[in-house]
Amino acid sequence: GLIPPGTFIPIAEESRLIVSMGEWIMRDACHQAASWPNPLQIAINLSPVQFRHGDLPGLVHAVLLETGLAPSRLELEITEGVLIDDFSRAVSILRKLKALGVRIAMDDFGTGYSSLSYLQSFPFDKIKIDKTFISNLERNTQSATIIRAVIGLARGLKLPVVAEGVETQEQLAFLAKESCDEVQGFLIGRPLPI
Repeated sequence: GLIPPGTFIPIAEESRLIVSMGEWIMRDACHQAASWPNPLQIAINLSPVQFRHGDLPGLVHAVLLETGLAPSRLELEITEGVLIDDFSRAVSILRKLKALGVRIAMDDFGTGYSSLSYLQSFPFDKIKIDKTFISNLERNTQSATIIRAVIGLARGLKLPVVAEGVETQEQLAFLAKESCDEVQGFLIGRPLPI
């Protein structure tokens, strides 16, 4: 049956299977994206475990060469957890990835271990507001304040911001009013076969 990511990803990370799974996902996703008639961008989430084990920049470089996917079409999404364990090593890896020409997005911003120093230490290409803030928008005025602050922060840093998990017209209207750059979620488009 279906096993949600919140269940299988922690197990894959704990067993380090996420490293080989991540490699397979990277190869398959880039191969498929390279075959699309329109040069759409593809985003792939990375696990903190992938930063601790193996040669992530080497893998990305090899996959881009193998598949022929233009680096500018690949966006790698990381969470703040990547930067927690070994900040210097993580930033070094991120700089090597960026030097390949891929884009780096800070995913789930505002959850967990948010530190503004991360945004100052590395030139991210995008900030993604976690869906928990969006889903609480109608019930919690603090969520609206946090979303406004993140959008303002991103604007000041000249970074586009994406709101994840947009599911209602009210959420979309709020984000449009706040000049959020991009939205994603079931209201805009559900996952479909390629």
